[in-house]
Amino acid sequence: MFQMLFSPITINKTEIKNRIAYPSLGLLYSFDGKLNDKYRNFYRERARGGAGIVTVGPVGFDFVGSGPVALQLGSDEAIGDFKVLTKMVKDEGARAWIQLFHAGAYSYSKLMGGEDPIAPSAVFSNYNKTMPREMTIEDIKKVQQSFVDAAARAKEAGFDGVEIIGSAGYLITQFLSPLTNKRTDEYGGSFENRTRFPREIIEMMRKRLGPDYPISIRMAGNDFVPGSNTDEDARAIAKVYEKAGVNLINVTGGWHESRVPQLPMELPRAVYAYLALNIKQAVNVPVIASNRISDPYLAEQLLKDGIADMVNLGRVLIADPYWPEKAKSGRVDEITPCIACSQGCTDQLFSAKPVFCLANPRAGYEGERVVKKTNSPKKVMVIGAGPGGLEAAITAAEAGHHVELYEKSNDIGGQLWIASTPPHKGELMELIRYFDAMIEKYDIDLYLETEVTEDLIKEVQPDFIIAAEGAEPLVPPIDGIGDPKVVSAWEVLGNDPPLGRKIAVIGGGAVGLETAEFLATKGTISPEALYFLFRYEAESVERLRELVFRGTKEVTVFEMLPKVGKGVGKSTKWVLMGNIERLNVNVITNAKVISVRDARVQYEINGKREEMQFDSVVNAVGSRSVKKIASKLDGLGIPYKIIGDSVRPAQINDAIHEGFLAALEIK
Repeated sequence: MFQMLFSPITINKTEIKNRIAYPSLGLLYSFDGKLNDKYRNFYRERARGGAGIVTVGPVGFDFVGSGPVALQLGSDEAIGDFKVLTKMVKDEGARAWIQLFHAGAYSYSKLMGGEDPIAPSAVFSNYNKTMPREMTIEDIKKVQQSFVDAAARAKEAGFDGVEIIGSAGYLITQFLSPLTNKRTDEYGGSFENRTRFPREIIEMMRKRLGPDYPISIRMAGNDFVPGSNTDEDARAIAKVYEKAGVNLINVTGGWHESRVPQLPMELPRAVYAYLALNIKQAVNVPVIASNRISDPYLAEQLLKDGIADMVNLGRVLIADPYWPEKAKSGRVDEITPCIACSQGCTDQLFSAKPVFCLANPRAGYEGERVVKKTNSPKKVMVIGAGPGGLEAAITAAEAGHHVELYEKSNDIGGQLWIASTPPHKGELMELIRYFDAMIEKYDIDLYLETEVTEDLIKEVQPDFIIAAEGAEPLVPPIDGIGDPKVVSAWEVLGNDPPLGRKIAVIGGGAVGLETAEFLATKGTISPEALYFLFRYEAESVERLRELVFRGTKEVTVFEMLPKVGKGVGKSTKWVLMGNIERLNVNVITNAKVISVRDARVQYEINGKREEMQFDSVVNAVGSRSVKKIASKLDGLGIPYKIIGDSVRPAQINDAIHEGFLAALEIK
């Protein structure tokens, strides 16, 4: 089915069994720079799932360059631990790669009690709000030698290839960019001088490792930072890398500080594949495409079309390490989707916490959270087919229990339907597709439009109950909240009722802002229309921009707190806030709404009462738990577990993880 995807490829003289690579991604499973069982179990699972390359990293070689956020291979003492890991990866059939890392100005070393970060020039870093120290020639030579020494240790540890990180705004890109490299010596100024630092590392590494050992580099296809390197510059840089001795070029998007999104749902699938093609057209070594290559059909097409030679499946293999195996065996519907939510990965990293996954409760817990087949199957009743109940049902069925799943509405998914409605949130529907497939796979008895009562429980006589009744909109004590011109955000996102031109949204949390964005995009042109008008030059670029951001609604958000966006992830909040601004949504903070009678919003701000007239009002102040049946379970004498929003309103990942763990408690 996927002939290109599962065909072998040779890097230098090393054969890779397929075209799938798991790239280096921060995991933060330790803060001492050392490997532990969490790391070992994680990487072994990605290898076991069928990836051709599994890249361990980022791996640093000194504290100043990486601080405590990366594994360390700065001394010979670490070789033994990495030998154990490479053997585990290779025993599962994958090639073990390592990414060598130096953050340069992006390092948080000073914040961790260390020295100032070092960089080509003393240019303030907008990423970590730190002024680095300019590297001396001695510093440059020391870092270059450290890269090479670490590569030699990696080879000794059994890695099949070494990757140098030259992307994301880290040290090498800081040398390449005229924004961050203000040097006047042989390492700054001209293109030749700015590329000298990475070129010398590659040449030294090639000499040290020998002609047959694979060396790769991860590079930015476009920095996406005004005044820095573009995709045209990237072609010239890639040629330098190839001439210096790299055998594989791993192409990604821009810098961390770019104002162009790199990872979230906002990003269309494989949108940066054009950057890989751009590099592939400039060099003769294999090229890897990256960023949001979520499904095997898309991956196969990229390879068939000659856009790249391999594909990176980063967060995709965190969500499902067995993506390759399932694709190869034709079980595509069983792939746990990566929905690009960033909640368990990027948001965690930005909070200096270990990575997990919203959709895969075992990610990061491969050694602890093991689903074992039961020797004493139980009859399990799951109440509620939202994400928590669905995960509980399929996990219990996987463990061998007989599961009956009850849902009062006419379909599964619960709040996923409304959560997927705002712009760029459609990937959440992939979870419903996945759960549908798993219900069929495990032959779970599904009862829709069935409200569970005490009498039904007594009739079914389950051995174990998992209650996942979810939540409902919270109705705040605001005068006029029951007026016909007031609707809930759930109603807006679920049923899209007709609303007036001027709309007030009460509540500036995640749901309020996403509802405001949804409303503000009404009347704007579709991506297909934009493409058509642009292709035929029917309108000016300025007019097209206006058509994208100006619709038929005027939206105002009222929030009691000093800032909006509570509950929005750290790595995606800036994207949402940027869209709110571009769509001309009016945001009023420190505003306590007192009345919404007849759509006239009266509110207090700084002790002063004001009012504004609207056509419609949307209540988006939050939700409350539903415990209609959960509150009665104590008296039934049946073991039970209450999960998800029925416990307290939370996020999707809380519901899914609690559902998984509840199923493991069935004895």
